[in-house]
Amino acid sequence: MSTETTNPGAPRVAFLFPGQGSQKIGMGKALVDAAPAARAVFQEVDEALGFSLSKLCFEGPEAELTMTANAQPAILATSIAALRVLQSETALAPAVVAGHSLGEYSALVAAGTLNLADAARVVRLRGQFMQDAVPAGVGAMAAILGLEAADAEAACADARRELPDEIVSPANLNGGAQIVIAGHKRAVERACAAAQARGAKRAIPLAVSAPFHCELMRPAADRLAVELDRIDFQNAAVPVVANVDATPHQVGGELRDLLVRQVTAPVRWEESVRRLVEMGVSQAIEVGHGVVLAGLVRRIAPAVTVRAASDPASIAAFKNVAPGKEDGKHA
Repeated sequence: MSTETTNPGAPRVAFLFPGQGSQKIGMGKALVDAAPAARAVFQEVDEALGFSLSKLCFEGPEAELTMTANAQPAILATSIAALRVLQSETALAPAVVAGHSLGEYSALVAAGTLNLADAARVVRLRGQFMQDAVPAGVGAMAAILGLEAADAEAACADARRELPDEIVSPANLNGGAQIVIAGHKRAVERACAAAQARGAKRAIPLAVSAPFHCELMRPAADRLAVELDRIDFQNAAVPVVANVDATPHQVGGELRDLLVRQVTAPVRWEESVRRLVEMGVSQAIEVGHGVVLAGLVRRIAPAVTVRAASDPASIAAFKNVAPGKEDGKHA
């Protein structure tokens, strides 16, 4: 069962949550220094994980923070810290939420489906399972710029015909003619060459620790399914537009299953943003560190106003803004 809203009175404000890659030493520190609500979030996550993730997040070292098993809970904690401060200091509330890849867990916490401690523990395991699924150097990811999704998939198909025993497929359908592909290293390299032959402006290898969102992640998905089955998923208080099908869902069991499918399926971000527009969203708030999603949304749906809620100053700018009355500035 899913919930979709298309009537003229549809909610207008979406909260969006960033995924892995947005991590940076010091993220969340200003919020913690300024707001008890943010301090409480990092304290809860530290207790849930059994070590000081907050110290790692605020002080590094960078090499340790960027490890998938650490980066994922660090990004989650920073996003939820920003969310809690935004909720405690403004009247803003989302009518619908969405997150990019890992950010979907933050979205589920925001929607009341997952509690923070469970989310922190499971995303740390998710990171470990993803890292363990493929030996270092076997997989790769690359960003294809200047091709539409169908052409990027065709380039991957070209590579699979040349290397029938290897995997390569679109992993992130980000919009704005930006497609990320993932799979075996040789197959990704062949697909990059095929994409450029088909007219791509650039094909850029990405510095990632594993080939996310492709079938090579199947072992991680299977292990994650076991862990997610141990967690209580509540029905969402607001619709969550899922990465896997770009469709709003609110049933807890469905949302659990979608998290398992998400590990091997492409992130349909462009379709997700277009679905938000169909639901009546004209304003969005990127909650957490960075403004990557704001840039993607701007390319996909320029009419949607996007602002950041990432630190005390950006959140303070919302204090005198009534829900649905943002001033039109972009992050």
